[in-house]
Amino acid sequence: MEYDCPALPDTYAPIQPSDKLHRKENCIFKIMNKKHTSAEKPIIKIENVQKHFGRVQALRGVSLDVNRGEVVVIIGPSGSGKSTLLRCINRLEEYDSGRITVDGITLDSTENINHVRREVGMVFQSFNLFAHLKVIDNITLAQCQVRKRTKEEAAEIAADLLKKVGIPDKAHAFPVQLSGGQQQRVAIARALAMNPQIMLFDEPTSALDPEMIKEVLDVMTALAKEGMTMVVVSHEMGFARAAADRVIFMDEGLIVESASPDEFFTNPKHERTKLFLSKILHNS
Repeated sequence: MEYDCPALPDTYAPIQPSDKLHRKENCIFKIMNKKHTSAEKPIIKIENVQKHFGRVQALRGVSLDVNRGEVVVIIGPSGSGKSTLLRCINRLEEYDSGRITVDGITLDSTENINHVRREVGMVFQSFNLFAHLKVIDNITLAQCQVRKRTKEEAAEIAADLLKKVGIPDKAHAFPVQLSGGQQQRVAIARALAMNPQIMLFDEPTSALDPEMIKEVLDVMTALAKEGMTMVVVSHEMGFARAAADRVIFMDEGLIVESASPDEFFTNPKHERTKLFLSKILHNS
């Protein structure tokens, strides 16, 4: 059966197409990312980044390195700058000063920003699926229009990714026919279909009912085990313990503490971290 890629909606602003066609065998469901070695440069380097919203300073000179294959979970109270920092990494949010470099490319020009966005997938709190398109069309749309894949290749990748995220039978459903957890898994599959080197997750379970959270976290945990570089803003402490290489605590636009999960949860150093964890873990 011949498959036609959907037309790109007028409201969709595509990034520039990749110079190289990413074929199925290179797609993320066969990812072979390697862990960082001391000789490698960080895949994400954030240097003294500052950001204001009017008179409110959301980021106060934040610096952070993320290594290739590393899973970094950022936690902190509301308004601490977590999501703002995440959105700055692919320049969805403009920052006032400082420097961000992704895989050696500095986010200082439109051309560089477009290049970085091709290599960075992002999953938001809201699912951001096109309601008028079937699941498979949501996943193939950017593949055809941005990666310039053939319709057959895009559909095959979409089908494989739907198997990976556990909903192969939902290819021809519309988003409204899916649960929240299923919609978020479609959003993850859509991001993975672009063959990203890095995945950013902005509180991906915050809009879900409790019983749906596990199915999304299971997909994310599997990605972490496969070696995907991930930066995750989340309040899911169980995921941070199980999947993170490093946990970062932010407060008032600053990185207060950064440590391995074991050290972070059993022996936090800063009083502000201890207070936050006592409240979070007591209520969980």
